[in-house]
Parts: sequence; C-alpha cells; structure tokens
Amino acid sequence: MNAPELTRLPDWRRRYEAAIDDIMRTPFAWGTHDCGPGLAGRLVLAMTGTDLSAQYAGTYKDAAGAARLIKRLGFKDLAGLVGSMLPAIHPSRAEIGDIAAIAVDGPIGHALGVVNGERIFVLTETGIGTVDLLDAATCFKVG
Repeated sequence: MNAPELTRLPDWRRRYEAAIDDIMRTPFAWGTHDCGPGLAGRLVLAMTGTDLSAQYAGTYKDAAGAARLIKRLGFKDLAGLVGSMLPAIHPSRAEIGDIAAIAVDGPIGHALGVVNGERIFVLTETGIGTVDLLDAATCFKVG
C-alpha cells in the first residue's frame, strides 16, 4: 500500500476542533465509529481532506472482525496497518493532530488516538477520554 502525501489544510485547526466536538456526541460503534474510522480516520479527513479509512469502514462489526481484517491485509496489528499509510515518528516528536498507537490487550494489538498536546484523545465504548502522551507506543505524522 502506497502512503499518500498528506498536507494539512489551511484551516485544519478549526476543522480538527469541530470534528472532535462531533465525535464526542457520536456513540461508539465497531466498524464505523471506533478508534479507526471514527476517531483517527475522521480527524485525518478533517485536517487533510483525505479519507484513509473509507475502504475499511463498515467491513467489521467487533474487535475480532477488525483483527481478521488487519491480518487479511497482511499486517500483524493495527499499528502496522496505520504505519503503511502514515510515517511513524517517536511520540516526543508528535504534534496536535498526529495519530498515536497505544498498546492494548486484545486481538488488534493497539488502539488509536489523536495527539492533543501532552494528552491523547481516545475513543472507548463509553465515550471519549484521554491518556498521557507517554502511553503511546508510537505515533504517526499527519501532514
């Protein structure tokens, strides 16, 4: 998979904040509004105009289905899939809007979040929360 060259739009910050507000009001749903298409993919789209998750949205209905999709695509875990689309960076170099991969127990290996300063926005089955940037296993540069 060739990684696209992403550029943040001139009004990316306004678009990022509006998307976060909308994400906070949307209930969690595997395959459409989870950490992939619902958080990371949605914010990449808002900031750059490029939808990296469109081809995966709606193709699984639970964590096991997401794991099967990741394996079928040839990746060990979710961070590997994201790394095929965005350049990996050390968390100390991450800026607001970059994607973070946080190691989790379970079939997908990582959850995705979005860097917001020293905290990472994460999407859970009960809503949106934050974790410390130091919890990121790796980050990915967006634009």
